[in-house]
Amino acid sequence: MRKSRRLLVFLIVAAITLPVLADGGAQHRTKQTPPVKMGTSGGSVNDRSSLYCCGGTLGSLVTYDGKLSILSNNHILARSGSATAGEDTIQPGLIDVGCNGATSNVIGDFAGDKVPLGRANVDAAISTARSGMVDSTGAIIDVGVPCNTTQAATVGLAVAKSGRTTGKTTGTIQSVNTSVSVQYQKGCNSGKRFTVSYTNQVVITAGSGSFSAGGDSGSLIVSNDGTPNPVALLFAGNSTQTVGNPIGAVVSAFQAGGHTFSFVGSSCGATASSTSADSTSLGKGGQITPLDAEVDFVRTVKERHEPDLFAKPGVIGVGVGIDETDPSLAAIVVYFSAGNGAHPQPGLFPAELDGVKVRVIPTEPFVAQ
Repeated sequence: MRKSRRLLVFLIVAAITLPVLADGGAQHRTKQTPPVKMGTSGGSVNDRSSLYCCGGTLGSLVTYDGKLSILSNNHILARSGSATAGEDTIQPGLIDVGCNGATSNVIGDFAGDKVPLGRANVDAAISTARSGMVDSTGAIIDVGVPCNTTQAATVGLAVAKSGRTTGKTTGTIQSVNTSVSVQYQKGCNSGKRFTVSYTNQVVITAGSGSFSAGGDSGSLIVSNDGTPNPVALLFAGNSTQTVGNPIGAVVSAFQAGGHTFSFVGSSCGATASSTSADSTSLGKGGQITPLDAEVDFVRTVKERHEPDLFAKPGVIGVGVGIDETDPSLAAIVVYFSAGNGAHPQPGLFPAELDGVKVRVIPTEPFVAQ
Protein backbone atom coordinates (compact mmCIF):
# COMPACT_ATOMS: atom_id res chain seq x y z
CA MET A 1 0.00 0.00 0.00
CA ARG A 2 1.46 3.31 -1.11
CA LYS A 3 0.80 6.39 1.00
CA SER A 4 -0.13 9.71 -0.59
CA ARG A 5 -0.61 13.20 0.75
CA ARG A 6 -2.20 16.28 -0.77
CA LEU A 7 0.65 18.61 -1.67
CA LEU A 8 -0.84 21.94 -0.58
CA VAL A 9 -2.10 20.59 2.74
CA PHE A 10 1.25 18.97 3.50
CA LEU A 11 3.11 22.21 2.98
CA ILE A 12 0.89 23.87 5.60
CA VAL A 13 1.23 21.16 8.28
CA ALA A 14 4.79 20.00 7.61
CA ALA A 15 6.07 21.54 10.82
CA ILE A 16 3.61 19.59 13.00
CA THR A 17 5.21 16.71 14.89
CA LEU A 18 4.44 13.31 13.35
CA PRO A 19 2.30 10.99 15.49
CA VAL A 20 3.90 8.30 17.62
CA LEU A 21 4.30 5.15 15.53
CA ALA A 22 2.62 1.86 16.33
CA ASP A 23 5.87 0.18 17.40
CA GLY A 24 6.58 2.70 20.13
CA GLY A 25 8.67 5.36 18.41
CA ALA A 26 11.13 3.92 15.90
CA GLN A 27 12.03 6.55 13.34
CA HIS A 28 10.79 4.85 10.18
CA ARG A 29 9.86 8.18 8.56
CA THR A 30 12.85 10.32 9.46
CA LYS A 31 15.93 11.00 7.38
CA GLN A 32 18.73 8.64 8.39
CA THR A 33 22.42 9.35 8.47
CA PRO A 34 23.89 6.93 5.90
CA PRO A 35 24.40 4.05 5.72
CA VAL A 36 20.62 3.69 5.67
CA LYS A 37 18.78 0.75 7.26
CA MET A 38 15.82 -0.82 5.49
CA GLY A 39 12.20 -0.87 6.72
CA THR A 40 12.15 2.86 6.14
CA SER A 41 10.17 5.46 4.24
CA GLY A 42 11.34 5.79 0.66
CA GLY A 43 10.47 5.64 -3.01
CA SER A 44 11.01 7.40 -6.30
CA VAL A 45 11.95 11.07 -6.37
CA ASN A 46 9.31 11.48 -9.10
CA ASP A 47 6.42 9.83 -7.26
CA ARG A 48 4.10 12.81 -7.35
CA SER A 49 1.21 14.37 -9.24
CA SER A 50 -0.05 17.94 -9.47
CA LEU A 51 -1.80 17.70 -6.09
CA TYR A 52 -0.15 14.80 -4.26
CA CYS A 53 3.18 13.21 -3.41
CA CYS A 54 3.57 9.57 -2.42
CA GLY A 55 5.91 7.15 -0.73
CA GLY A 56 6.21 3.59 0.51
CA THR A 57 8.73 1.35 2.23
CA LEU A 58 12.22 0.29 1.18
CA GLY A 59 11.93 -3.28 2.40
CA SER A 60 15.24 -5.10 2.28
CA LEU A 61 18.62 -5.47 0.63
CA VAL A 62 19.28 -8.08 -2.04
CA THR A 63 21.94 -8.81 -4.60
CA TYR A 64 20.95 -8.85 -8.26
CA ASP A 65 23.58 -10.07 -10.70
CA GLY A 66 26.15 -9.36 -7.99
CA LYS A 67 25.03 -5.76 -7.37
CA LEU A 68 23.79 -4.63 -3.96
CA SER A 69 20.18 -3.59 -4.52
CA ILE A 70 17.09 -2.32 -2.67
CA LEU A 71 13.90 -4.39 -2.88
CA SER A 72 10.43 -2.85 -2.77
CA ASN A 73 7.26 -2.94 -4.89
CA ASN A 74 6.83 -2.10 -8.55
CA HIS A 75 4.16 0.45 -7.62
CA ILE A 76 6.67 2.10 -5.27
CA LEU A 77 9.97 2.13 -7.20
CA ALA A 78 8.75 1.66 -10.78
CA ARG A 79 5.64 3.81 -10.24
CA SER A 80 3.53 1.00 -11.76
CA GLY A 81 5.67 0.95 -14.88
CA SER A 82 5.98 4.73 -15.33
CA ALA A 83 9.56 5.13 -14.04
CA THR A 84 12.64 5.17 -16.22
CA ALA A 85 15.90 3.35 -15.48
CA GLY A 86 18.24 5.45 -13.37
CA GLU A 87 15.49 7.37 -11.57
CA ASP A 88 16.65 8.39 -8.08
CA THR A 89 15.49 6.30 -5.13
CA ILE A 90 15.25 8.48 -2.04
CA GLN A 91 15.00 8.06 1.73
CA PRO A 92 12.67 9.28 3.21
CA GLY A 93 9.99 9.26 0.54
CA LEU A 94 8.44 12.47 -0.77
CA ILE A 95 5.48 12.19 1.59
CA ASP A 96 7.78 12.63 4.60
CA VAL A 97 9.87 15.56 3.35
CA GLY A 98 7.22 18.11 2.39
CA CYS A 99 7.18 16.75 -1.17
CA ASN A 100 10.72 18.11 -1.65
CA GLY A 101 13.05 15.29 -2.69
CA ALA A 102 16.08 17.58 -2.58
CA THR A 103 16.07 17.19 1.22
CA SER A 104 16.17 13.37 1.14
CA ASN A 105 19.06 10.96 0.87
CA VAL A 106 19.56 9.68 -2.68
CA ILE A 107 20.44 6.06 -1.94
CA GLY A 108 19.85 4.21 -5.19
CA ASP A 109 19.05 4.22 -8.88
CA PHE A 110 16.00 2.44 -10.27
CA ALA A 111 17.32 -0.63 -12.07
CA GLY A 112 14.64 -0.67 -14.76
CA ASP A 113 11.38 -2.56 -14.93
CA LYS A 114 12.86 -6.05 -14.45
CA VAL A 115 9.50 -7.54 -13.44
CA PRO A 116 6.65 -5.58 -15.08
CA LEU A 117 3.53 -5.22 -12.97
CA GLY A 118 0.96 -7.91 -13.68
CA ARG A 119 3.26 -10.20 -15.67
CA ALA A 120 4.96 -12.42 -13.09
CA ASN A 121 2.32 -12.73 -10.36
CA VAL A 122 4.30 -10.36 -8.10
CA ASP A 123 4.52 -6.62 -7.42
CA ALA A 124 8.27 -6.15 -7.08
CA ALA A 125 11.09 -3.88 -8.23
CA ILE A 126 14.68 -3.09 -7.31
CA SER A 127 17.02 -0.13 -7.27
CA THR A 128 20.80 -0.45 -7.46
CA ALA A 129 22.20 0.86 -4.17
CA ARG A 130 24.68 3.73 -4.31
CA SER A 131 28.05 3.07 -2.77
CA GLY A 132 28.13 3.68 0.98
CA MET A 133 24.49 4.79 1.18
CA VAL A 134 22.91 1.63 2.62
CA ASP A 135 23.79 -0.61 5.55
CA SER A 136 25.49 -3.48 3.74
CA THR A 137 24.57 -5.97 6.49
CA GLY A 138 20.96 -5.77 5.30
CA ALA A 139 19.76 -4.50 8.69
CA ILE A 140 16.06 -3.63 8.94
CA ILE A 141 14.80 -1.16 11.56
CA ASP A 142 13.40 -3.02 14.62
CA VAL A 143 14.11 -6.41 13.01
CA GLY A 144 17.88 -6.33 12.80
CA VAL A 145 19.79 -8.34 10.23
CA PRO A 146 17.39 -10.81 8.57
CA CYS A 147 18.28 -14.31 7.47
CA ASN A 148 19.50 -14.78 3.92
CA THR A 149 17.54 -18.03 3.56
CA THR A 150 13.86 -17.84 2.67
CA GLN A 151 10.99 -19.67 4.33
CA ALA A 152 7.78 -20.93 2.73
CA ALA A 153 4.54 -19.40 4.00
CA THR A 154 2.27 -21.78 5.91
CA VAL A 155 -1.14 -21.18 7.48
CA GLY A 156 -0.82 -20.10 11.10
CA LEU A 157 2.85 -19.10 10.77
CA ALA A 158 3.82 -16.20 13.04
CA VAL A 159 5.28 -13.30 11.01
CA ALA A 160 6.51 -9.74 11.44
CA LYS A 161 7.30 -6.74 9.29
CA SER A 162 8.91 -3.32 9.63
CA GLY A 163 7.38 -0.56 7.53
CA ARG A 164 7.15 3.17 6.99
CA THR A 165 3.72 3.76 8.53
CA THR A 166 3.04 1.24 11.28
CA GLY A 167 6.62 0.35 12.16
CA LYS A 168 7.17 -3.17 13.42
CA THR A 169 4.01 -5.25 13.69
CA THR A 170 3.37 -8.95 14.20
CA GLY A 171 0.64 -11.24 12.93
CA THR A 172 -0.13 -14.68 11.55
CA ILE A 173 -0.75 -16.05 8.09
CA GLN A 174 -4.51 -16.39 7.64
CA SER A 175 -4.46 -17.99 4.21
CA VAL A 176 -2.10 -19.26 1.51
CA ASN A 177 -2.58 -20.16 -2.14
CA THR A 178 -4.91 -17.16 -2.24
CA SER A 179 -6.27 -15.70 -5.46
CA VAL A 180 -7.00 -12.00 -5.01
CA SER A 181 -8.02 -8.94 -7.03
CA VAL A 182 -6.03 -5.82 -6.12
CA GLN A 183 -6.92 -2.23 -7.02
CA TYR A 184 -4.22 0.14 -8.33
CA GLN A 185 -4.08 3.71 -9.55
CA LYS A 186 -1.69 4.65 -12.33
CA GLY A 187 -0.35 7.86 -10.80
CA CYS A 188 0.22 9.19 -7.29
CA ASN A 189 -3.39 9.24 -6.03
CA SER A 190 -4.39 10.24 -9.56
CA GLY A 191 -4.92 8.75 -12.98
CA LYS A 192 -6.77 5.69 -14.19
CA ARG A 193 -7.71 2.99 -11.70
CA PHE A 194 -7.11 -0.60 -12.70
CA THR A 195 -7.20 -4.08 -11.16
CA VAL A 196 -4.55 -6.79 -11.21
CA SER A 197 -5.46 -10.39 -10.40
CA TYR A 198 -2.96 -12.55 -8.51
CA THR A 199 -2.86 -16.23 -7.58
CA ASN A 200 -1.10 -18.13 -4.76
CA GLN A 201 -0.72 -15.08 -2.54
CA VAL A 202 -0.27 -14.86 1.25
CA VAL A 203 -2.81 -13.09 3.47
CA ILE A 204 -1.84 -11.95 7.00
CA THR A 205 -3.86 -10.68 9.95
CA ALA A 206 -2.85 -9.21 13.30
CA GLY A 207 -4.26 -10.37 16.61
CA SER A 208 -5.35 -6.81 17.37
CA GLY A 209 -5.16 -3.68 15.26
CA SER A 210 -3.78 -3.85 11.75
CA PHE A 211 -0.67 -5.57 10.45
CA SER A 212 -0.10 -2.77 7.92
CA ALA A 213 -1.46 0.49 6.52
CA GLY A 214 -0.95 2.76 3.54
CA GLY A 215 2.76 3.45 3.10
CA ASP A 216 3.89 0.01 4.33
CA SER A 217 3.99 -1.41 0.80
CA GLY A 218 7.41 -2.82 0.01
CA SER A 219 8.03 -4.13 3.53
CA LEU A 220 9.71 -7.50 3.88
CA ILE A 221 7.53 -9.94 5.84
CA VAL A 222 9.71 -12.29 7.90
CA SER A 223 9.01 -15.31 10.08
CA ASN A 224 8.56 -14.56 13.76
CA ASP A 225 9.06 -18.09 15.04
CA GLY A 226 12.69 -17.94 16.06
CA THR A 227 14.57 -16.66 13.02
CA PRO A 228 13.65 -13.72 10.73
CA ASN A 229 13.57 -15.55 7.39
CA PRO A 230 12.03 -13.74 4.39
CA VAL A 231 8.50 -15.11 3.87
CA ALA A 232 6.67 -12.58 1.69
CA LEU A 233 6.79 -9.10 0.15
CA LEU A 234 3.99 -6.82 1.36
CA PHE A 235 2.16 -5.03 -1.46
CA ALA A 236 -1.55 -4.58 -0.70
CA GLY A 237 -4.30 -4.90 1.88
CA ASN A 238 -7.07 -3.17 3.77
CA SER A 239 -7.81 -2.33 7.41
CA THR A 240 -7.97 -5.99 8.50
CA GLN A 241 -5.91 -8.04 6.03
CA THR A 242 -2.50 -7.63 4.43
CA VAL A 243 -1.52 -9.29 1.15
CA GLY A 244 2.02 -10.38 0.31
CA ASN A 245 3.75 -12.04 -2.62
CA PRO A 246 5.22 -15.37 -1.45
CA ILE A 247 8.95 -14.83 -1.34
CA GLY A 248 9.74 -17.82 -3.54
CA ALA A 249 7.73 -16.22 -6.33
CA VAL A 250 9.66 -12.95 -5.90
CA VAL A 251 12.99 -14.76 -6.13
CA SER A 252 11.89 -16.74 -9.20
CA ALA A 253 10.65 -13.59 -10.96
CA PHE A 254 14.04 -11.89 -10.66
CA GLN A 255 15.99 -15.04 -11.51
CA ALA A 256 14.10 -15.53 -14.77
CA GLY A 257 16.37 -15.36 -17.80
CA GLY A 258 19.41 -16.60 -15.91
CA HIS A 259 19.86 -13.67 -13.53
CA THR A 260 21.07 -14.14 -9.97
CA PHE A 261 19.09 -12.86 -7.00
CA SER A 262 19.50 -13.47 -3.25
CA PHE A 263 18.77 -11.78 0.07
CA VAL A 264 21.42 -9.98 2.06
CA GLY A 265 21.56 -11.10 5.68
CA SER A 266 22.99 -13.59 8.10
CA SER A 267 23.21 -17.35 7.79
CA CYS A 268 20.56 -18.64 10.19
CA GLY A 269 20.76 -22.32 9.35
CA ALA A 270 17.58 -24.38 9.01
CA THR A 271 14.31 -22.49 9.26
CA ALA A 272 12.29 -22.96 12.42
CA SER A 273 9.43 -24.63 10.58
CA SER A 274 11.74 -27.11 8.84
CA THR A 275 12.97 -28.45 12.18
CA SER A 276 9.48 -29.47 13.39
CA ALA A 277 8.14 -32.95 12.72
CA ASP A 278 6.07 -33.27 9.55
CA SER A 279 4.06 -36.09 11.12
CA THR A 280 2.30 -33.81 13.60
CA SER A 281 0.26 -30.63 13.32
CA LEU A 282 1.90 -28.93 16.31
CA GLY A 283 3.40 -25.62 15.23
CA LYS A 284 6.58 -23.96 16.52
CA GLY A 285 4.67 -21.93 19.13
CA GLY A 286 2.66 -24.91 20.34
CA GLN A 287 -0.40 -24.03 18.24
CA ILE A 288 -2.27 -26.68 16.27
CA THR A 289 -2.09 -26.18 12.50
CA PRO A 290 -3.09 -28.33 9.51
CA LEU A 291 -0.59 -30.80 8.07
CA ASP A 292 0.91 -30.05 4.66
CA ALA A 293 -1.02 -32.94 3.13
CA GLU A 294 -4.29 -31.51 4.48
CA VAL A 295 -3.52 -28.08 3.04
CA ASP A 296 -2.62 -29.60 -0.33
CA PHE A 297 -5.90 -31.53 -0.44
CA VAL A 298 -7.96 -28.41 0.35
CA ARG A 299 -5.99 -26.46 -2.25
CA THR A 300 -7.06 -28.89 -4.96
CA VAL A 301 -10.70 -28.57 -3.87
CA LYS A 302 -10.37 -24.79 -3.77
CA GLU A 303 -8.94 -24.66 -7.28
CA ARG A 304 -11.75 -26.88 -8.57
CA HIS A 305 -14.45 -24.54 -7.25
CA GLU A 306 -12.63 -21.20 -7.46
CA PRO A 307 -14.24 -19.98 -10.73
CA ASP A 308 -17.73 -20.53 -9.31
CA LEU A 309 -16.84 -18.76 -6.05
CA PHE A 310 -15.41 -15.73 -7.86
CA ALA A 311 -18.58 -15.57 -9.97
CA LYS A 312 -20.56 -14.69 -6.84
CA PRO A 313 -21.02 -10.94 -6.21
CA GLY A 314 -18.63 -9.43 -3.66
CA VAL A 315 -15.93 -12.12 -3.77
CA ILE A 316 -12.45 -10.54 -3.94
CA GLY A 317 -10.31 -13.44 -2.74
CA VAL A 318 -10.29 -17.23 -2.33
CA GLY A 319 -7.58 -19.10 -0.44
CA VAL A 320 -6.73 -21.89 1.98
CA GLY A 321 -6.80 -21.23 5.71
CA ILE A 322 -7.62 -22.90 9.02
CA ASP A 323 -11.01 -24.37 9.97
CA GLU A 324 -12.16 -22.25 12.93
CA THR A 325 -13.85 -25.21 14.62
CA ASP A 326 -10.90 -27.59 14.24
CA PRO A 327 -7.45 -25.99 13.75
CA SER A 328 -5.97 -29.30 12.61
CA LEU A 329 -8.12 -29.03 9.48
CA ALA A 330 -7.80 -26.64 6.56
CA ALA A 331 -10.74 -24.74 5.07
CA ILE A 332 -11.51 -22.79 1.93
CA VAL A 333 -11.39 -19.09 2.85
CA VAL A 334 -13.57 -16.68 0.88
CA TYR A 335 -12.94 -12.93 1.23
CA PHE A 336 -16.22 -11.10 0.69
CA SER A 337 -16.60 -7.34 0.19
CA ALA A 338 -20.04 -5.90 -0.50
CA GLY A 339 -19.40 -2.41 0.89
CA ASN A 340 -20.60 -0.70 4.07
CA GLY A 341 -19.79 -3.73 6.21
CA ALA A 342 -22.45 -5.86 4.52
CA HIS A 343 -22.51 -9.59 5.10
CA PRO A 344 -23.38 -12.09 2.38
CA GLN A 345 -26.99 -13.07 1.92
CA PRO A 346 -27.92 -16.38 3.59
CA GLY A 347 -27.40 -19.26 1.19
CA LEU A 348 -25.02 -17.35 -1.10
CA PHE A 349 -22.13 -19.64 -0.13
CA PRO A 350 -22.26 -23.36 0.62
CA ALA A 351 -21.20 -24.51 4.08
CA GLU A 352 -18.95 -27.14 2.49
CA LEU A 353 -17.49 -28.08 -0.88
CA ASP A 354 -16.50 -31.70 -1.45
CA GLY A 355 -16.46 -32.18 2.31
CA VAL A 356 -14.26 -29.13 2.97
CA LYS A 357 -15.60 -26.30 5.12
CA VAL A 358 -16.09 -22.91 3.44
CA ARG A 359 -15.16 -20.01 5.73
CA VAL A 360 -16.49 -16.62 4.59
CA ILE A 361 -14.66 -13.52 5.90
CA PRO A 362 -16.40 -10.13 5.36
CA THR A 363 -13.75 -7.55 4.50
CA GLU A 364 -12.92 -4.54 2.33
CA PRO A 365 -11.36 -4.24 -1.14
CA PHE A 366 -7.66 -5.00 -1.38
CA VAL A 367 -5.77 -1.90 -2.54
CA ALA A 368 -2.15 -1.21 -3.41
CA GLN A 369 -2.09 2.50 -2.56
